[in-house]
Amino acid sequence: MTYRLPPLNALRAFEVAARHLSFKNAARELCVTPTAISHQIKLLEEFLGLALFRRLTRSLELTPEGLAMLPKAREGLGC
Repeated sequence: MTYRLPPLNALRAFEVAARHLSFKNAARELCVTPTAISHQIKLLEEFLGLALFRRLTRSLELTPEGLAMLPKAREGLGC
């Protein structure tokens, strides 16, 4: 059985966006655009087959799956 790793840039974008609860602030930290962060998060969500963030009108919220994944992402990235 073969296991595939999720895209590492997408994992990094997830960790930073989850820490800030903001694609804009995550983009600023990673020196990319908020759209790039959004695309990376979408790529990761599609890879995993689940939503990691609840996108609200002017904010973000982690889903239960996102909350569960955050410590593992931090551990894997060495954060």
